[in-house]
Amino acid sequence: MVSTDPVISAWSALSPLGLGSAEFSRGLDSRRRAAVRLDREEWEVPFEEACLVPGFDIRGLLGRKGTRSMDRITGLAVVALGRLLATGDTGRLPGIDENTGLVLGTSTGSAQSMMNFTRDSLVGDRPYLVDPARFPNTVMNCAAGQSAIWHRLKGPNTTIAGGRATGLLALRYALRLHRAGRARTLLCGAVEEFSTARAWLAWHAREATGDDGRRDAVLGEGAAVWLLEDAEDARAHGRSGIAEVLGLEFGFAEDLAAVRPVLVECLRRLLDRSDLDADGVDALADTQLAGPEGDAERAAVTDVLGTPLPPRVACADSIGDTFAASAAFQIAAVLARTGSGEAGAGSRTVLITSAEANGMVGAALLRLAGS
Repeated sequence: MVSTDPVISAWSALSPLGLGSAEFSRGLDSRRRAAVRLDREEWEVPFEEACLVPGFDIRGLLGRKGTRSMDRITGLAVVALGRLLATGDTGRLPGIDENTGLVLGTSTGSAQSMMNFTRDSLVGDRPYLVDPARFPNTVMNCAAGQSAIWHRLKGPNTTIAGGRATGLLALRYALRLHRAGRARTLLCGAVEEFSTARAWLAWHAREATGDDGRRDAVLGEGAAVWLLEDAEDARAHGRSGIAEVLGLEFGFAEDLAAVRPVLVECLRRLLDRSDLDADGVDALADTQLAGPEGDAERAAVTDVLGTPLPPRVACADSIGDTFAASAAFQIAAVLARTGSGEAGAGSRTVLITSAEANGMVGAALLRLAGS
């Protein structure tokens, strides 16, 4: 890939399929479903199953120092970024210095930490009531801030929240930082945790909307991250560009009826600004939602691309509903499948879509290496 634009040159995923990108790739190749039955003594939630990151233990993976008050979502982000930055000889990925920026997507941060801290303020013993060391966990940018401290990153540090499209929004923000000269090298991605609080929030949201199509959807967790840098910097450090971003477009769907037309408009703008015809899309990575939202998303893609649709790159069937990390995992799935021989493998241009009622609707086009 020859380009003067920034490229994605490395990636990693901490997912219900395993603790690294290799496990994520193998799990997708095998189409393995990562859902496990929940231990009722550990999880007091209204669901029987969830897609949990296997063997995830913060102290076991990061050590005891500095992790006493670290919550689950922060641990997921720190570990995922650590897997991306580590080299085989336990060194640091070349080209990553203190000026490297970080753009991390999330939903609200950790709903569990917020609820725990609020509860402690009401029932805790005087005079202290709460553990002040846990207060940072209640703010949305905790995971990004702690990740930067842990991995010695002093460049721009940004937290993005935008529902299922968060990963795409984080990617756009990182590109803007790069093009504005704020950072030459950036780490980017999104994270989501499974927790009792999140499970009950999801349950009540489904009850309130009466969404029978998604009521039984299995919740998942994890983090998907990647490295965005100048193509020449990547080559100087022995990396080739895996993919470049041809374009990103977004809209807002105020209700279910708006999802289809808003996404259609996004896709048409994206193809037009990327100077690409519908038949130039070689693979598709959609949100994989069940129910009306998913139907509207698929209808919009069909309206623009026609039939038959390009081969599909799927990950939610394996790792569950990762909400704020959904689009980031869709990107990771595209990067993982480029050499797998599966759907989307070897494809040149991949369309990634994200849609939800009462939220962000968006799409991205990635051109993969070798095109």
